[in-house]
Formats: sequence, C-alpha cells, structure tokens
Amino acid sequence: MKRSTDRFLTTHTGSLPRPEDLIRMMFAKEEGIPVEPRALATRITQAVSDIVARQTAAGVDVVNDGEMSKPSYATYIKDRLNGFGGESQPPPYPDLVAFPGLHQKVYGDRGRARRKMPGCNAPVSVRDRESVKVDIANVKAGVANRAAEDVFMSAASPGVVSLFFHNDYYKTHEEYLYAIADAMQHEYEAIADAGLVLQLDCPDLGMGRHVQFADLSLEDFRKKARLHVEALNHAVRNIPADRMRMHLCWGNYEAPHQMDMPLADIIDVVFLARPSAVSFEAANPRHAHEWAVFERVTLPDGKVLIPGVLESKSNFIEHPELIAQRIGRYAALVGREHVMAGSDCGYGTWVGQAAVDPDVVWGKFAAMAEGARLASVRFWGRAAAV
Repeated sequence: MKRSTDRFLTTHTGSLPRPEDLIRMMFAKEEGIPVEPRALATRITQAVSDIVARQTAAGVDVVNDGEMSKPSYATYIKDRLNGFGGESQPPPYPDLVAFPGLHQKVYGDRGRARRKMPGCNAPVSVRDRESVKVDIANVKAGVANRAAEDVFMSAASPGVVSLFFHNDYYKTHEEYLYAIADAMQHEYEAIADAGLVLQLDCPDLGMGRHVQFADLSLEDFRKKARLHVEALNHAVRNIPADRMRMHLCWGNYEAPHQMDMPLADIIDVVFLARPSAVSFEAANPRHAHEWAVFERVTLPDGKVLIPGVLESKSNFIEHPELIAQRIGRYAALVGREHVMAGSDCGYGTWVGQAAVDPDVVWGKFAAMAEGARLASVRFWGRAAAV
C-alpha cells in the first residue's frame, strides 16, 4: 500500500457516481429484465475507464474502479456465491424510528428500494470465479501506467455479508461467518494477487452495533465484533497486511445517527484486524470530533489512518482550509507518515443512490487535493509539497 513520504496522499472509500444509462441497465438486470450481456460488459468497461480518468483529474492519488460493476458494495456477492436463495428483510435503522418522514424518505430512495438481499438457505460456496477477474482487468486497463500501489479494489467483508443476508441455514452465527470467509477468500486473494490493494468493507464493526446487534450490551457486541475480525483475519491470512486496508462506518444513509457507537468503543477491536490501514468516517457532524480519540489511543505499529475529510451525504464542498485542518489534527497526533486523506463513505453505495450530486463529488475531490497540498506544506515544507 502506498504510504506518505513527502506529502499527504488522497483516496476515497469506493463507490462513485455511475452514469445514468448504466444505472438503468443495472436496474433492469436486478429486476430480471433481459439485458444484452456484451452491451452491459462494454458499458461497464467504459465507465471504469471514465471514472479512473475523473479521479485522476480531480487529484485523487489512490484510485479504484468506482464499483461500476456492482449493484452495491455488499449485495453483489449474491451473484458470486452459492447459498443465497432465501429471503432477507432490509436492516432496520432504529435511529429513524422517531422521525417517520425521514424514515420514509430513506427507505424510498430509488436505489435502496431496488436492492436485492436474499437470505442464506444453503451452504455458502463460490459460484462465479470470473467476475472478479473481469473487474481487475477493467481497472487495470483504466489505470494504464499507474503503479499497483496507487489502485485499490473493494470487497465485502464476511461480517457485512452476514449483516445484509439473513442466516436461515447455519446453526450459529460463527459457522455462518466462517463459511462466508472461506467462500470470499478466493476474491480477496485474486485482488491481492493481481497487485492491487485490497479494501475490506467492514460497516458491521460500526453500523452493526445499532442495526444488527442492538439488543446486546456493549461488551457483548464487542465480543461479536472480535469474532467478525477473527473471521476476516482467517479469510485474508495469506495476504500481506500492507497489501490491505479496511473501511469502518456507521451506515451511509441520511439519518440523525444519534445511536452511532463512539469510535472509542470499537477502535481497539478494529486494530486487531490484519489490514494495515483503516478508513473511517471523520467529517460528518456525528464523528468529526473523534480525532481526539487519538490523544488517548496509540496507533499500533504499521497502521495507517485514512480519516474521512469529506462528508458523503452533504452537497457542501468542504473548504480546502478545513480539509487541511482535519488532516493536520490526525497528523499531529499519530505522525504525518501515518495519515492519508479520504472520504467518509461512498458516493454511489447502491446503484441509483446518490445523496450528493455527481458533479459536486468531483468538486469535493478537487477540494480534498488542495487541502492535502496545504497540509503538506505545513507538515513537510513547501518544496516537498509542490
């Protein structure tokens, strides 16, 4: 994984705005309407090329494929794994219960309303070994001469799969988690073996507290979270830690988020995971104050922080000076070489879901690049930051 040596680098969480015609094609596919496979594949390939170019033009250092081929960062696995022929209900968002108008708006989002989340009703195993290879080929073609360490590809963690896909087959949650881990190992290793940085998406370690295990005490939830981390570590045991990063969040949905668990309550468990870098929400109003956690928590050796310096639900374009301040707070506490700038979450979490106008996303990324430049001047010196 690329690390800062003379300036602050920039990246993001994963999903990016999809072209409207691709959205329509993917909606049709999800709803069982025949879509010509070659036409869809060609459109995805072009979309990946375009999205890589836009990231580069906006000043993003470590780029990806924007998740162009996936209906969502988590539910895409239903098309790649066996065992998911049952039924699931959408995860509840208890922080919305007291706000029925907002609850209706969130659940009525055109992307969220169309997402497919079948339950697990049979043994989990790999069904499709080719789609990840196509994703890899597409992003490699799009990035052309970029070094592999400048490119990441995201994949659903065992824990987040268990959050979205209800288990009606395995006797215990632990058995279910490890079955998913064993099945996903192929995809994880394919990405890493291709020379790309593997990002494991782990909202279950944050969001899971209030949507999956709200009935548990904090300590009992922490035990569940440790189990999720152990299953993740099992699945990536053959991949070097510095070839991986992970994403922690509390749900990329518009809500009060007053039930979000504090970062301080889970960060030690998160640090038990093997990936060397941790991306997490740090810009939105519920978590922007949590840089102070690292006044008390020591960053483990070899770890890198990727705090969100851009909100993923607001059409405000953050001022570069604010971004520089956000980067600087973390750098002052954990060391400049251990910080990379990122976004709170994705900008196209589900196909058709976009709280932020697509054109505004690129304004945000350009502001992040400028904010990183300002912070680099302050922490490395003007000459090195040019």
